[in-house]
Amino acid sequence: MADYKGVLTYCEVIDGKLPSITTEVLGCGRKLADDLGQELCTVLVGSDVAGMAQEAITLGADKVYVVDDPQLKDYQTDAYTAVMENIAKQVMPEIIVFGQTSVGRDLVPMLAFRLETMATLDCVGLAIDSETKKLLQTKPVYGGNAQATYTCDTYPQIATVRDKTMAALDPDSSRQGEVITIDAGLDPSAIRAKLVKRIKEEEEGVRLEEASVIVTGGRGIGGAEGFTKLQDLAALLKGAVGGSRPPCDNGWLPPNRQVGITGKIVSPDVYIAVGLSGSIQHLSGCGQAKKIIAINKDPEANIFKYADFGVVGDWKKVLPAFTDKLKELLPE
Repeated sequence: MADYKGVLTYCEVIDGKLPSITTEVLGCGRKLADDLGQELCTVLVGSDVAGMAQEAITLGADKVYVVDDPQLKDYQTDAYTAVMENIAKQVMPEIIVFGQTSVGRDLVPMLAFRLETMATLDCVGLAIDSETKKLLQTKPVYGGNAQATYTCDTYPQIATVRDKTMAALDPDSSRQGEVITIDAGLDPSAIRAKLVKRIKEEEEGVRLEEASVIVTGGRGIGGAEGFTKLQDLAALLKGAVGGSRPPCDNGWLPPNRQVGITGKIVSPDVYIAVGLSGSIQHLSGCGQAKKIIAINKDPEANIFKYADFGVVGDWKKVLPAFTDKLKELLPE
């Protein structure tokens, strides 16, 4: 333990930018480092990523390790695991934090195995125990019906955090930090797979993962045409439209709009559930929403047990009235 010190975060880059999950991870890492009275470092891995180092500093990092190599242009498990293992062994952080993204889910278990430690994925809370100084790692369990807090007796302590559960810092251009370039040291023969083709998912409007308001429909919507009404409300609130599994399976919505344990995990400020029964599988995907508003004609629907506000009634009558009232109240 004596050799481990500080907090290290993974600075994921998407389309040449630092996405919201990266800024949230930096904000989380900053708080953990401050609570420990230690340094926050972050890692930028990829090709042509050095230019984002200063941005990471403005968002809370004290030190940025940059691994910039053409071989790292696209994420590949073998290459990125080798790079992160190398950095972790050089820096020796007490804590490493990743975002719960496709990269984080793939990379973290491999890295934890290489470093002979454990990892807790999909955390919704990270904190420092005031007595032991260990990382308290809180995550949903039993399909979102409860939360469990874990600690780790080995180092580094590694966790991924769910999108929208941590607070990003406001950029501070006056912050000063250190940028350190590290050679990737990759042996091309050790990279056992390569990216053959990338197909970008076409997505109109606000992405579910980044929406502060989500209007989601369930089986009770009845068909694809019903989702146009949900779209009107979402557009008014500058939000996104989602669906439970049945609408997506039936083709009423694209699969990338599914919310739930087999879809996307979201944490919006407001989640409006329309015609949703409230199955555990679905609630595990939206249970971290700050406020849940439910509309369902069945007063016994399970969704009402989790909703902050509920309306019992036919959504075809309730939703238009709700939308019209919002148009009166919201500024144009």
